[in-house]
Amino acid sequence: HISETLSHQANIIIDDGGDLVHMLHTTKKDQLPYVIGGCEETTTGIIRLRAMAAADQLAFPMVMVNDADCKHLFDNRYGTGQSVWDGINRTTNLIVAGKIVVVAGYGWCGKGVSMRAKALGARVIVTEIDPIKAIEAVMDGFEVMPMKEAAKYGDFFVTVTGCAGVIDEEDFMEMKDGAILCNAGHFDVEIDMKRLREIATGTEEMRNNIMGYTLPNGVRIYILAEGRLVNLAAGDGHPAEIMDMSFAIQALSAKYLVENEGKLNEKLIVVPREVDMEVAKRKLRFLGKEIDELTPFQKEYLNSSSL
Repeated sequence: HISETLSHQANIIIDDGGDLVHMLHTTKKDQLPYVIGGCEETTTGIIRLRAMAAADQLAFPMVMVNDADCKHLFDNRYGTGQSVWDGINRTTNLIVAGKIVVVAGYGWCGKGVSMRAKALGARVIVTEIDPIKAIEAVMDGFEVMPMKEAAKYGDFFVTVTGCAGVIDEEDFMEMKDGAILCNAGHFDVEIDMKRLREIATGTEEMRNNIMGYTLPNGVRIYILAEGRLVNLAAGDGHPAEIMDMSFAIQALSAKYLVENEGKLNEKLIVVPREVDMEVAKRKLRFLGKEIDELTPFQKEYLNSSSL
């Protein structure tokens, strides 16, 4: 499907995870002359783009849509937060209240997943590699510890990092019988599924989208949706009511690329502030809400060097 998508001399690339951009720079280089630029929707995709730009490999400008306030503050936090638990609850039909939920990663997606877990009555443990985000999690009322330690306690595990090997063999072997694992980051590598399949002494499909793996120590753990995105593979994804802002940012960013073709010197483009604000104002009007505006006096006061 990705290959077919790129077989029509596309001018603007709307990517989700960097797959289209990667193919354009590898097996579809013949399509590069037609590309004006593109927009990247996800944290994972932007990580890839930054690596390509640092290595001077990125052939055209890409707008970092995920970094826009109207994207990550709402889509990532509220969209992912809700849709992940929709997928988990629908698939397992288990109660969350009173359980221990381990959330790997405390970016905006991790914040949303943790917030929803707490609201459902769970005790939440956060694992992180970033000390600033770890402090945020502590001050938001969550426990923070390394994954190897958290592995001993979790009833549910949710990875939301965009990285690989977040939960590995060492962690599997620390888990209690009946632990349920799922991924909401990007690819099926956050939970080391390859290694889990290698070490498992037995597997059994418990119900649709739940596979049980018996470990060498006799403990059985359960993987939802094969370790793929649980909110998509085992749910309906984000509600349209939250995705509208992300799509609006993408559409206006694509318009910006076309209007500025040949004028952009940087390969990684920050979403223009006016685009973010325009989307926010439109959403606020749709919600039927009004806010204050600065008076001329207030604007002068804020912009004055003498208070």
